[in-house]
Amino acid sequence: MKKILTHLFKGQILSKEESKQILIELASGNYNVSQMAAFMTVYCMRSITVDELEGFRDGMLELCLSVNLPSDQLIDLCGTGGDGKDTFNISTLSSFVVAGAGYKVAKHGNYGVSSSCGSSNVMEYLGYQFTNNEDTLKKTLDEANICFLHAPLFHPAMKTVAPIRKELGVKTFFNMLGPMVNPAKPKHQMVGVFSLELARLYAYLYQKTDKKYMIIHTLSGYDEVSLTDPFKLFSTTGEALYTPEHLGGLLNAVDLAGGDTVEDSAKIFMNVLKGEGTQSQQMAVLANSALAIHCLEDRKSLEDCYEIAKESLISGKALSSFNKLIGNKVSIPV
Repeated sequence: MKKILTHLFKGQILSKEESKQILIELASGNYNVSQMAAFMTVYCMRSITVDELEGFRDGMLELCLSVNLPSDQLIDLCGTGGDGKDTFNISTLSSFVVAGAGYKVAKHGNYGVSSSCGSSNVMEYLGYQFTNNEDTLKKTLDEANICFLHAPLFHPAMKTVAPIRKELGVKTFFNMLGPMVNPAKPKHQMVGVFSLELARLYAYLYQKTDKKYMIIHTLSGYDEVSLTDPFKLFSTTGEALYTPEHLGGLLNAVDLAGGDTVEDSAKIFMNVLKGEGTQSQQMAVLANSALAIHCLEDRKSLEDCYEIAKESLISGKALSSFNKLIGNKVSIPV
């Protein structure tokens, strides 16, 4: 690792194959904590290259515990995290709206690193028991139209680096990898990223796959459609710029606050699912849900997809999907 760090500290880059091998060595615990922290910090200080990102991704996928799920039917709604915006759990809520609308969702999630409450934090708090059992995951897909894939159970690299990431408390290249290494390998994906530069890197890599994808970056820095500003969309069909008016209207950043604790986040989460959230919270969730449905149903108009999402949330189908996944009850009062 000393040789690798010296190479990087001189401003040099890694090849795809070198990046893949280093990731595998990291996951195997072959470097000490200080070396791993230094390595991760490099990518906090300079941009990652396409080859490096692709190599890290390939290493994660080679090591991951894969699951045999109907990938052709699946979609994942996942953000990189690391945008520092501390929004409520928009992509996770949108996942249940999409599931409630009758589509199959394989939601990849993890604990928050740079935010107070990631998708795994809120799901665990609300009583969901993480599993990597394939039969259980298939059952929840059948019954609730959704399964939740807690990243550390599928990625040994996560277990090795998780304490270091937590101590660093800032986004690392592992944030960039999260959406690309869903062990179910869904053929549809809506990804939110924290920078326009990363959105372009993602688009380049996704063009080399057979996925139907949407990569989203709100120009003020959100890794999702925040409706606070215009957002850039890269997809299978090209590149476009949208305004909030395309998906319901303009919101203020304060409307998207996620609370200071996991308990706060869980209350917002359940209020939205129960139809008791604020209009702004509902609008943000529906905007992201509509785009995800449009990724699955590209022959439908965006307006039609929005109505499908709205019906799922307002009718209680999204809440029903959540209840079926959890086991028909929320274990704590919210």
